[in-house]
Amino acid sequence: MNQSRPKVKKSRALGIALTPKAVKYFEARPYPPGEHGRGRKQSSDYKVRLLEKQRLRAQYDISERQMVRAYDRARKVEGKTGEALIIELERRLDALVLRSGLARTIYQARQMVVHGHISVNDRKVDKPSFRVRPGDVVMVRERSREKHPFQVAREGGYATDGETPRYLEVNLQALAFRLDRDPNRKEIPVICDEQLVVEYYAR
Repeated sequence: MNQSRPKVKKSRALGIALTPKAVKYFEARPYPPGEHGRGRKQSSDYKVRLLEKQRLRAQYDISERQMVRAYDRARKVEGKTGEALIIELERRLDALVLRSGLARTIYQARQMVVHGHISVNDRKVDKPSFRVRPGDVVMVRERSREKHPFQVAREGGYATDGETPRYLEVNLQALAFRLDRDPNRKEIPVICDEQLVVEYYAR
């Protein structure tokens, strides 16, 4: 599921920076990878929708199966399916660990969860797909707090240039945060035309 394809190459293929390192490469080479990266490519409606779906999947680092499950849940929500899908994905534990500034990338956030460093409401949770609910308190477990990545996080080393999303209340000194409420789509820092993703699955 965690493809071994280099993140920078994948970022350039999808047209979005998936890691801070990829941002620098983007500035130098703002076109897809490969021999024909600068050439004109034929683009069908299907291909455009597929690319948008792959871009969304990559930003949350999830499998196709996980994406389909999230889409099925989003379809049952009142309102726009595309917005519901992104809100559904944003409530994943690994995504919120990233947004809170406890991790630098989604890959690091996933690793922190899988390795048992994170607790939700004082209970260890090692599933990155765990869906955080409003009012849940997420924190780094006591035994993990002195590890180097969390010391960096405590000093604000992973905090993004943008402000912390308003749906989170974060205390980096305590290595903890709370999901105050469900996010709104416009607050979620994900690059995606979600309507194209809905059209891809609805075909």
